[in-house]
Amino acid sequence: MPLLQRFDEDTVTPLTPEELKSRWVHFHQEIRRLSGTRLQRVAGRMLGEDTWRYKTARTIFRPPLRAWRKWRKKEKTRPTLVSAAQATEIYPVNYRPRVTDYSLEYSALNADLSDVVIVEVPRDTEARAVIESLNTTLNETTAEWFFLCDSEVTSDARNYSAARLLAHATSGDDVVFADEAGPNQFAPILKSPGVGPHTLLSYNVVGRPALWRVETLFAAGGFSLDAGWTFEHDAYLRLSERGATFHHLARVLPAGRSARDFEADRIDDDSVRVVQAALARRGWRGTAALGERAGLVRWTLDAPSPAPSIDIIIPTRDRIDLVRQCIDAIEEQTTYPNYSIILLDNDSVEEASLAYFRETKYRVVPCPGPFNYAKIVNRGVNHSSADYIVTLNNDTVVVTPDWLEQLISLASLEDVGIVGACLLDRDGRREHESIVISPYPQHLRTDSNYPHADNFSLAVRDVAAVTGAVQMVEREFWQHLGGMDEQLAVVMNDVDICLRAQIEGRYVIYTPHVRLYHHVGSSRGDLDPLEDRNRFISRWDIFGSFRDPYFPESLLLLGEKMYFFVR
Repeated sequence: MPLLQRFDEDTVTPLTPEELKSRWVHFHQEIRRLSGTRLQRVAGRMLGEDTWRYKTARTIFRPPLRAWRKWRKKEKTRPTLVSAAQATEIYPVNYRPRVTDYSLEYSALNADLSDVVIVEVPRDTEARAVIESLNTTLNETTAEWFFLCDSEVTSDARNYSAARLLAHATSGDDVVFADEAGPNQFAPILKSPGVGPHTLLSYNVVGRPALWRVETLFAAGGFSLDAGWTFEHDAYLRLSERGATFHHLARVLPAGRSARDFEADRIDDDSVRVVQAALARRGWRGTAALGERAGLVRWTLDAPSPAPSIDIIIPTRDRIDLVRQCIDAIEEQTTYPNYSIILLDNDSVEEASLAYFRETKYRVVPCPGPFNYAKIVNRGVNHSSADYIVTLNNDTVVVTPDWLEQLISLASLEDVGIVGACLLDRDGRREHESIVISPYPQHLRTDSNYPHADNFSLAVRDVAAVTGAVQMVEREFWQHLGGMDEQLAVVMNDVDICLRAQIEGRYVIYTPHVRLYHHVGSSRGDLDPLEDRNRFISRWDIFGSFRDPYFPESLLLLGEKMYFFVR
């Protein structure tokens, strides 16, 4: 599991106010440079960052610009998502395929591949015969590394890929892998530095090109004869279960999988079978089924039985219209048998609110004082004795009837800390599909900033963070973490607790199969203190050394667009 480091410990020198300001300036400059309009770029150069000119212009022009953007958003039609295999537009927007003479590139590397056995995988042979041949080579080789490639990949391309990976390998690595071109040359398959074990159940996140350490692969039993054409995916699953170390090279290399290796008739049935076998090996009761795309598996786990208790914790200050709508949807939709609700009243004053609190069958916990989301939620958790808690915004509406069953089936896994869901806006567009930190925490949304329907966006997957608008956590683990950081009063408290959960060895999971409507900003409004953001940036070295463990290293999210970036 990739280690995350805190930078607010005693042994680390904190960022100065000047350094924080410089990081913000650079971030906004990059957004304007790459994704801003010509007017924004010109205005940015004229006004500067954090100057009196900038502040004056922002005060004058921000309100009318907001109104115009709101009107424009309503006028826009729903964007059409494109599949990874059929996209004709370039993704990321600035990506260009390299035209490379790999013989020259390989010669320049001056590499020694004597410790790598390179094995061709023929396309038209039966899968079982291919696997038997690979295992024979694995048994007989004295090389340290095993490299698979399609039979039609040129020798220069395969040698170049193997050499680049070998140069990147360290003594502790079991698998070294890189990004690959994929079936669409304008939309490469970009991979994350961490191989999330739960994402790996959803699809083959490692793929090719890859170097396998022979000793590690041999100890894991080699390639399974029952895995069909997904024998590599199956082996990656077994290696992950054994604690193998995966090392990612953030570079698109040749010798990746062929277009045939992505086709449904070749891999779908085998993918389901190897994932079902992985669930059985882990002792997880559940099922695997075909997903929405070739090679994508929808795996679901049974909820624990007997059903653990769940408290749904809903903060509010008045806005009983939202609260009533939220609770009505919970009561009408929820099929889970053992839940209750705790309402957290942050100084409501309206008579309708007070009357509702007096009449409701659910507990109401007074949370007086200035709005501090973290403090309010912590108080609610402290008043709970349930096995699990769900933090839920009052402006959400449940859509999925078995939402609690799905969330708790994941949250109850020993290696999982926090689970989040998919949130939809008023028009049904996806506004939250996890939080990515690249380079700053932002909501992933395949209806806007990630307009690319691929296995990554559609998978149950490990993520850096999920929004506090819907988070399920085991109550005792929440208390072990010390709850949300109350110094992050309004923003970043949800992201922060997700990162702290991972430091404690627990994964954060996002599931696209649990959906709720979210009327974003209906309750908190425009509260967005810079103090919270700066504290978070300093703690995790955002804009500095921080890397999202489960988002492609080669992607930057600036504004509403994804950009290709080679580190």
